[in-house]
Amino acid sequence: MPTYNRTPLAFERGDGAYLFATDGEKYLDFAAGIAVNALGHNHPHLVATLKDQGEKLWHVSNLYRIPEAERLAARLTAATFADTMFFTNSGAEAWECGVKVIRKYFHHKGQPDRYRIICLDGAFHGRTLAGISATRQAKMIEGFAPLVDGFDVVPFGDLAAIEDAIGPNTAAIHLEPVQGEGGIRPLDPEFLKAVRGLCDQHDLLLYLDEVQCGMGRTGRLFAHEWAGITPDVMCAAKGIGGGFPLGACLTTAEAASGMVAGTHGSTYGGNPLATAIGNAVLDVMLEPGFLDQVVAKGKALQEALTGLHNQFPVIETVRGKGLMLGIKLKDELPAGDLVQALRDQHLLTVPASDNTVRILPPLTIEQTHIDEAVAAIAKALGALSQ
Repeated sequence: MPTYNRTPLAFERGDGAYLFATDGEKYLDFAAGIAVNALGHNHPHLVATLKDQGEKLWHVSNLYRIPEAERLAARLTAATFADTMFFTNSGAEAWECGVKVIRKYFHHKGQPDRYRIICLDGAFHGRTLAGISATRQAKMIEGFAPLVDGFDVVPFGDLAAIEDAIGPNTAAIHLEPVQGEGGIRPLDPEFLKAVRGLCDQHDLLLYLDEVQCGMGRTGRLFAHEWAGITPDVMCAAKGIGGGFPLGACLTTAEAASGMVAGTHGSTYGGNPLATAIGNAVLDVMLEPGFLDQVVAKGKALQEALTGLHNQFPVIETVRGKGLMLGIKLKDELPAGDLVQALRDQHLLTVPASDNTVRILPPLTIEQTHIDEAVAAIAKALGALSQ
């Protein structure tokens, strides 16, 4: 189906932060497969794990125990708020699992009328029918009515609007700590704390979408950790598999109390090959100092980009956290034009809503990559300013 407006560019191999096109041209990858290639390309530990597991066992289905999945689940629960999880193939499936966990929880408690979830404007929760119903963005929902009921969308960052939207049918409040597709819009830690407070006050579940902002992207394993809060339910994907399709829905034991045998399933989710690679990603991310270096490189990159703000007034602001940054442009320069100009400079980035260019490099970049990227951005902005 012609659902993608693809760039006429194909790659044949990758090495660290670089991609090499079929015509031999070299590109610095500051898109990372939209935050998926968290450890860059051709990472030796991931490649070795893939070869090793590939020669042993790929798939058995969830009819049997899967030691690699059990090990990954044990490590992720030990490193997070979660007591249990469900593995999926994608972020959209992980997100939808979270919605089912919430609805089943209240049904299990004898409150089936509590099924509505409050969501924030500008969010992105995948392309399933329920996912687009939770965002209500015109470009995503046109032609797909009737939408799935049960989602109440309120303005981004408006605590009073959230409180006003809470009613007798409300089950949860749902948000991304840092909106990705929405234009790299971080929520203030105090806002997150206040939302956690509302959930506790009204007996609601807090459901976080960390598909893009999780797995080390902001300099913590998950972005909500910066606020010192914990959710009840959370979906994760993208960086969790380092490029291999893998997602997870993580929950507390209480929130998952309604999810008993037969209530959910997946043919491929959590298979031996996927979860072996997930463990390999975690091997690297949990190494002492790994996340600290994400914080340091993120600060260096953000400072350099902010420096460009003074040089090029077309930049409205630079925002984000860690290595999840966004260049918000004034309306006179569409983000898509800058993304194209950066591609001409052999720097790959990603456009987002709110006229923003997403900067999502591998978490393993070095200062030389930052210098190279900032020089390319300055050159592209200079060319567009002429």
